[in-house]
Amino acid sequence: MHRHSHPLPAPSLGMQRDVVSLHFGAPGAGPKVYLQAGLHADELPGMLVLHHLAQALAAAEQADELIGEVIVVPVANPIGLGQSVLREPVGRFALHSGDNFNRGYPELAEPVRARLAGQWGNDGAHNIALVRAAMRQHLTELRQDAISELDALRLTLLGLACDADVVVDVHADTEAIVHLYTETPYWPQAETLARCLGSEVNLLARGSGVACSFDEACSQPWWRLADTLPPDHPLPLACLAVTLELRGQTDVDEKLAQEDAARLLAFLRHRGVLRGEPPPLPPLPFPPTPLAGSEAVRADRAGLVTFLRSLGDWVDAGEPVCELLDPISGTRSTRRASVAGRVYARTTQRYAMLGMELVKIAGSTPFRTGALLTA
Repeated sequence: MHRHSHPLPAPSLGMQRDVVSLHFGAPGAGPKVYLQAGLHADELPGMLVLHHLAQALAAAEQADELIGEVIVVPVANPIGLGQSVLREPVGRFALHSGDNFNRGYPELAEPVRARLAGQWGNDGAHNIALVRAAMRQHLTELRQDAISELDALRLTLLGLACDADVVVDVHADTEAIVHLYTETPYWPQAETLARCLGSEVNLLARGSGVACSFDEACSQPWWRLADTLPPDHPLPLACLAVTLELRGQTDVDEKLAQEDAARLLAFLRHRGVLRGEPPPLPPLPFPPTPLAGSEAVRADRAGLVTFLRSLGDWVDAGEPVCELLDPISGTRSTRRASVAGRVYARTTQRYAMLGMELVKIAGSTPFRTGALLTA
């Protein structure tokens, strides 16, 4: 294992932060996998999982079981990890700008297309190598011009991940069951990961309609470029990128983390990164559903929140999922699902203000357009 520190530009005198990456195996010897946790720095379960995964990878490397390269970044956001307001951590947004740490990554398809004009060939592997080299070059140039610590963080992480075969960005929702997001063209690859992890909801979209998230920055260039190339210039989908939501923010648990690390190791065996016979794939707990079919049930007034359905429950359209109580007047408002689907996340707050997201339900029929993710 090799440890690398990537210094970020100091935003003020006396301040210096680094991104630390742990490197296992040999670059170029096989598939490359990149995993990070804590991009939303108040989402901690993944940090513990990647700690255990790194220990297992070190043992596998010592036993000569690694075929490819695995990069692990257990703490992807030292900026957000140092933020708090009135003793409460603030890890989703940068306090100095209000930017979401998982939005605003550079879109790479267009600059790569411009760099590679006239260079495409009829061999898919050759075209993959061209794209990865162009990505690395473009990100190196952007990094030289970064004028903020946040920009440098984004470019550092993307530079580590852009040429990987698999990218897993580990998050945690508020209160949730295990679920993941990936782009629709990648589902045939992502299903193996979903089955290894027991992901109970799998949300698919061909672009989320928001400012580029980290996983989309890694995966989108491939299908966007492929869509514009003629059939005699093949470009395989060479970067499966997934946002993995490991339950809820408070699910920082040693037993769960060790089990999740073991599941990730099983996935690495299935991807050919580790030697040895991979374990049998478990069944998929729930078929994939469109992100555009996911409903966020919101508060229609302020009040105390009580939930009527549990995480993982199936609900039908029109079924009650929670209530809002005004303890002064005693009036109640029952909030109902408008889609049939599985309850996969809910708020940790038990007092809601008008418009707050309360419950998320994964439905099978698309009904939303535009921005499919929240800020």
